[in-house]
Amino acid sequence: MLQRTPLSTGARHPRLLRLLIILTLLTLAVALWYLTRYSLRDEAGVQWYPPLETPCDLHSAPCTARLGQGITLRLAIESDGPIRALERLPLEVSVAGIPASAARVDFVGRDMDMGLHRFPLEAAGSGVFRGEGQVAICTKAVMPWRAKVVVDTPQGRLGSWFDFEVARR
Repeated sequence: MLQRTPLSTGARHPRLLRLLIILTLLTLAVALWYLTRYSLRDEAGVQWYPPLETPCDLHSAPCTARLGQGITLRLAIESDGPIRALERLPLEVSVAGIPASAARVDFVGRDMDMGLHRFPLEAAGSGVFRGEGQVAICTKAVMPWRAKVVVDTPQGRLGSWFDFEVARR
């Protein structure tokens, strides 16, 4: 007569093992997403300076920051009236006191992750860079945004930020 051996408890382990593998893969995916997002923001080598006027109203006038001794940065958003979500915004960055080879403007949500909205600008000569950008639409009635401006100079990457709010229509 054949003697049967009871099934080992190892039959339950494949389910647990699959669950642990899935949890590990999800954790790795989140870590990879975070690392990729951090490296895309590319802010590690930027020397940041606060804006001169706080608060500054980008809806009605350009905003300025001092980036060290004798270096100024100015951001102008040329819009007809208040800044609106999903509208094309002519951007102009001016740098004085140091030559700059490139400039960009990143729009980031101040209290909500709205993704990366990066707008590289084209050199127009004499330290002026121009381009277009836009802010995303949000479900909030008033969305607080931050315009981060970064310029490449012989002293390295210098930047400042300017806060503004966009009201939903």
